[in-house]
Formats: sequence, C-alpha cells, structure tokens
Amino acid sequence: MLTIFYDSHCPLCAAEIKMLLSFDTSKKLRLEDLHADDFSERYPHIDPIYADKILHGQLENGQIIKGLDVTCMAWQLVGKHKWMQVLRWPVIRIFTNVGYRIFARYRHPLSTFITGKQRCVPCQKNDKKDSQQNNKKNDDDI
Repeated sequence: MLTIFYDSHCPLCAAEIKMLLSFDTSKKLRLEDLHADDFSERYPHIDPIYADKILHGQLENGQIIKGLDVTCMAWQLVGKHKWMQVLRWPVIRIFTNVGYRIFARYRHPLSTFITGKQRCVPCQKNDKKDSQQNNKKNDDDI
C-alpha cells in the first residue's frame, strides 16, 4: 500500500491521480488530498506546504518517499508504465530528480500550457469568492 499526498488543485496532478485510480484494481494506492479540511489533523507529520511543492508518499511501514520515487512506485503498483523504473537507475536518477524538481516548481504554468487551466474549477471558484469578499471588505472600509 502506498499513500500519495496529492494536490487536487493542480489539473495535471488531478488527471494523473484519476488515471492511477482507473488502473488500481487491486487497491494498492490510498490517495490523500493535501487540501482536505482535516488533512493536518490526520497527517500531522506531513507539511502540506512542502508536500505541495514536492510530491510525498508514505509506505505501509511509515517511511516517507518523495518526488519521482512516489510516481514510479505508484505506476509500478498498478502495473503500468514499467519503463518508468529506468528513471530510478543510479546515474539516470540524478538527472531525473533535477528534472522533476524543475517540473514540480513550474507545474501550474505547465498545466496552463497543456490543459488550458492553471487551477482546478473549485480553486477558481474559491479565488472568485475571495475576490468578491475582498471587494466587499474594501467597500465596507469606504
């Protein structure tokens, strides 16, 4: 069992999670949204801000893994994309880890480019609601 702590506000992340779920017929993955209201209560040992920057996973024994280790293990557990294990080979791992960190840092702009959406629909609604509340607050200050 692998627990994946994912960013449901990222369209690319949400799409990959949806795909992983469709292949997880043996129920080897547990998916935990970093933005769940009770996330910090249930996982006090996971910093959601840091986990939003670099993908985090937790093995059954409690060990935390990060980045491509999570992605590669998830795909291995669902029996797909076996080629990805090459990304964990010792020398190649150095370069793919750097590439992952660059990808992770710019995933929202990349998501905009690839999907046309930078953030998920609920996030956009929350942004709009926050903007309306800020406008109302500014009107009240006048």
